[in-house]
Amino acid sequence: MLAELKVSELMTPDVVSVTPDAKVSEAKSVMKEFGIRHLPVVSHGRLVGIISSGDIREAAPSDATTLSVWEVNYLWDTIHVKDVMTENVITVEADEPLLDALRLMVARKFSSVPVVRHGALVGILTETDIFNKLITLIEREALRA
Repeated sequence: MLAELKVSELMTPDVVSVTPDAKVSEAKSVMKEFGIRHLPVVSHGRLVGIISSGDIREAAPSDATTLSVWEVNYLWDTIHVKDVMTENVITVEADEPLLDALRLMVARKFSSVPVVRHGALVGILTETDIFNKLITLIEREALRA
């Protein structure tokens, strides 16, 4: 049963995303609002990058800066997602066996991976998706016992 699962059976299909021209401050707000750490970057329906909470931290001014709060906010408004996103994103296909995606995630130490179908973003597979499925399967097994 588990060996037959496809990525599409576990992925989150309604993916929150941003465009490359979005400001990093907007991406940060979206991530906070939805409680996510990875945000796909989409242009004309195609996945062109991904921005993580780590990318945003690295783009932030140092806490030791002498800039005023207004100067820092101005700088935040000049940085776009395309300036700090990861390009050439590693993805998995929706119809790919889940086991292959899990092996990729473990080998690369990814906590999530975008899911595509013919290059178009159709979902995201996260650790939470995987844990939720395991919980469901374990609970189902416990009920049978």
